Amino acid sequence: MGIAHPFLARMRHVSDAAAILEPFICDVVKPGSIVLTDGWSGHSGLPERGYRHKATPPSQAGQSTEASMHGVRRVAVLLERWILGTHQGSGGPARLQSNLEELTFRFNRRSSSKRGLVFRRLIEQAVVTRPVTEADVTHGYEW
Repeated sequence: MGIAHPFLARMRHVSDAAAILEPFICDVVKPGSIVLTDGWSGHSGLPERGYRHKATPPSQAGQSTEASMHGVRRVAVLLERWILGTHQGSGGPARLQSNLEELTFRFNRRSSSKRGLVFRRLIEQAVVTRPVTEADVTHGYEW
């Protein structure tokens, strides 16, 4: 019986996925981790960066991209529903990174059984984090 690995989301607004994708992975994924992808060639340099790369192109999986990458599809649908429903489609590009960060926070804590611990960790982070400006909140952090 294998160990279940949690699916955690990490999102960042990028203007050029081919140029930014691997540096983004290096920022948010621990080296040595297995990175599951759909086989796009933009992921080909991951082994040289210290990651174990498991590509499952839709044609190999015998299914569509949506079926082979169901976790990614789930997050994309949640993001779309959240922006259109909660934010009524407002905010635009200037607030996109902040929206991505908030949804990531909520998604990664979706099954937490210790809500008080989540609040405690949030307070701990507030104490050790530099002051946040209005520009940080509006435009997200500089990556």
